[in-house]
Amino acid sequence: MAAITEFLPKEYGYVVLVLVFYCFLNLWMGAQVGRARKSSISSLLNLRFQSVVCLYNVPYPTLYAIESENKDAKLFNCVQRGHQNSLEMMPMYFILMILGGMKHPCICTGLGLLYNVSRFFYFKGYATGDPMKRLTIGKYGFLGLLGLMICTISFGVTLILA
Repeated sequence: MAAITEFLPKEYGYVVLVLVFYCFLNLWMGAQVGRARKSSISSLLNLRFQSVVCLYNVPYPTLYAIESENKDAKLFNCVQRGHQNSLEMMPMYFILMILGGMKHPCICTGLGLLYNVSRFFYFKGYATGDPMKRLTIGKYGFLGLLGLMICTISFGVTLILA
């Protein structure tokens, strides 16, 4: 363990914790999709900061609801897409946090928190059934990613010049 602590700055622990926070956020989004699948009760959306209580009867392994078969297909699909998009972005986010955080752990921690919080609002906005609402606050996540890219480029240049 001594070799790791000699190589990484002690603030890198914050980077690790922000990534774990994102894992919990991702599990919560997945649970919202699972909850949205489970019942044939008509659409109910709880738009507060609690769970999305949309119940659209979309059984596994169906990824998306079909509008001709389900009157609430668009609502379910918006919940599903909010989570799916977060999964699609996760590998890039993780690698940028892990690498950029080696040189700039505090900056990457702040940018990672910005990204995580914006992802929560991205999901909540998408889950309303109006895809444009995902960008109200969710758009700021792209600023977080841009900052993480700059930190990672800085790390790469430092390695090349060393």
